[in-house]
Amino acid sequence: QAQLVESGGGLVQPGGSLRLSCSASVNWFNGRDMAWFRQAPGKQRELVGIISVGGRTDYGDSVNSVKGRFTISRDNAKNTVYLQMNGLKPEDTAVYYCNSVTGDIPWGQGTQVTVSS
Repeated sequence: QAQLVESGGGLVQPGGSLRLSCSASVNWFNGRDMAWFRQAPGKQRELVGIISVGGRTDYGDSVNSVKGRFTISRDNAKNTVYLQMNGLKPEDTAVYYCNSVTGDIPWGQGTQVTVSS
């Protein structure tokens, strides 16, 4: 049984929005800070943002930061983490994954997000 199942990806035009979901088995989710990652073709997997057990988020301050466009949230009762993506750009095209902040949960298959006109 998969420990992490991501869903909600698809093809969207630049400027559009998508909401990704990640369901985790309760044993892996409870009490853990969680994160969204993405991997674009030919590139290494990178951290998108994190959310603490209490709901505090951090998207970093790098040039590639999605701060202001993406929002991570979680529903602890449903063992689910969400990624709301607004103002999507072609450079956001990637496979999106969730995992713990340390990445120690067996990786899911991810969900493909393609931003193109």
